Amino acid sequence: MSEVSRRDFMALSGLAAGGAVWAGCTPTNNDQADTASSGKADQVVTNGNIYTIDDTAPRSQAFAVKNGRFFAVGSNSDINNLIGPGTQVIDATGMTVVPGFIDAHNHPFYSGTKHLKQVNLDIRTIEGIKSALAERAQNTPPGQWVEGFLYDDTKLEDGRPITRADIDAAVPDHPVSITHRGGHTGVYNSRAFALAGITSDTPDPEGGKFYKENGELTGRVAEKAKDPLESLIPSGTTREERAESIRLIGGLMAKAGLTSIHETGGGTENLVAYQDAQESGELHFRIYLFSSGGTSGIAGPQLFDGLKQAGIRSGFGDEWVKIGGVKYGADGSASERTMAMSTPYVGRPRDYGILTMSQDEIYAAVEDAVRHGFQIGIHANGDLAIEMCLNAFERSQANMPQADPRFRLEHCSLVNDDLLRRIKDVGAIPTPFYTYVHYHGNKWGEYGADKMEWMFAHRRFLDYDIPVAGASDYPPGPFEVMMGIQSMVTRTDMQGREWGASQKISVQEALRICTINGARAAFEEGSKGSITAGKLADYVILSDDPHTTDPFAIKEIQVIRTVVGGRTTHEA
Repeated sequence: MSEVSRRDFMALSGLAAGGAVWAGCTPTNNDQADTASSGKADQVVTNGNIYTIDDTAPRSQAFAVKNGRFFAVGSNSDINNLIGPGTQVIDATGMTVVPGFIDAHNHPFYSGTKHLKQVNLDIRTIEGIKSALAERAQNTPPGQWVEGFLYDDTKLEDGRPITRADIDAAVPDHPVSITHRGGHTGVYNSRAFALAGITSDTPDPEGGKFYKENGELTGRVAEKAKDPLESLIPSGTTREERAESIRLIGGLMAKAGLTSIHETGGGTENLVAYQDAQESGELHFRIYLFSSGGTSGIAGPQLFDGLKQAGIRSGFGDEWVKIGGVKYGADGSASERTMAMSTPYVGRPRDYGILTMSQDEIYAAVEDAVRHGFQIGIHANGDLAIEMCLNAFERSQANMPQADPRFRLEHCSLVNDDLLRRIKDVGAIPTPFYTYVHYHGNKWGEYGADKMEWMFAHRRFLDYDIPVAGASDYPPGPFEVMMGIQSMVTRTDMQGREWGASQKISVQEALRICTINGARAAFEEGSKGSITAGKLADYVILSDDPHTTDPFAIKEIQVIRTVVGGRTTHEA
């Protein structure tokens, strides 16, 4: 029996080899064989400040893990009886233990490949961005694209966004694409526009916009207007590069305590990459993969079409890689101020945002998903887009009733009482951003104080008994769960400004949103989301208790250890 105390917690290694039993595998050493045959635990955690998120036993001191699942939960004396010669014992010494965190809307494959291949433009000055692009251009063959991501106009110290002219000055001889971290707008240089045949006279397409000043292109492009530009960029990656991107992003997300992720929008390459990572033992989180629907977005509809043809439905897969629903996008972005609303943006009386699907297209998407046995999630930020989705959900239930469809409203950013009643009645699940209030504070003035009382409305969802799930939407929002909890609890941004104070929730409510509610959004509350005997042994050990920490310092709490199925994926 090996003991792990707080003193040597940081130095511990080898838990993954000693504690994890993968599906379809058998123990590989004599100690593990002893625990398998004797009924003793593979791994135990003792002396913990454990929040189980299980209403039948909300607090505990210890638990045991066997074959990748929680074997028993109780007091130290209860669990000590399950320790055998081959049991890995972790003494939590009073540290806080919670179920593994579940991000119900994230883009790990997309963001992993961008981290691997593109220029990280999470930079605070225009000159800094220009320098980073110019450096990459020096190492890029003539004529090939230079691509950047994680750009955020409201984070720039210059007080203005980057423009086509800025990029032209830095990179005149390569086409350049800068993707806003929100993913719905980009900024391009003159070489890129020329290749796409776009001029100042090019009209805006339906569902998109070319931004202009004094009749000239600024470089900013929104929604479907990006398609002719992005279609020119070679998108191919090798299987090895995709594997490396999953390793890279998996390590980052494990560090935040994430054990399950709903990837909302993907194609065949995503599915293959996750299976490759699972087979090689390098998949750090469980994945619930939404295939992309429609022709615009992160991936095309090829995977969804193939799944339908094969007769595969939502839920197919195993505990690590599972087919989720199908994802569509009905409107613009909250962070890029393009979401479709019934009232205009502050200072822009004619700007109501952008719709990217018609009502008939939404009706058709929902009907197709339901007929083929798929859960459906539709990106709908603004109240106008949310209403259109609810129209389709309600019509589907009237024509093809399901006992428990769990239609998903991805983001569901701006609501009102009528929408909340309809969401509750149809059984839809919203996945609003949980880090946005804190991280994107400079954007909320364009919505105004009144709207912010109805945006990312976690309090209102809970008051209506709607099982709202936690979501980052990374890259648009940071995926650090402790930041998300602080944001939901304080409704305060990084400059100390409060937005939508009526929507504050408690730490315990925030933990439920980030665990069991995320599981429910994927029909998985029976197998994960709480520390309960029989469920998958996914848990996180925290340096401090968020219930007793200064609410404005919750994001500083360190994730000491992340464990998925008894296997450690991160150690601080």
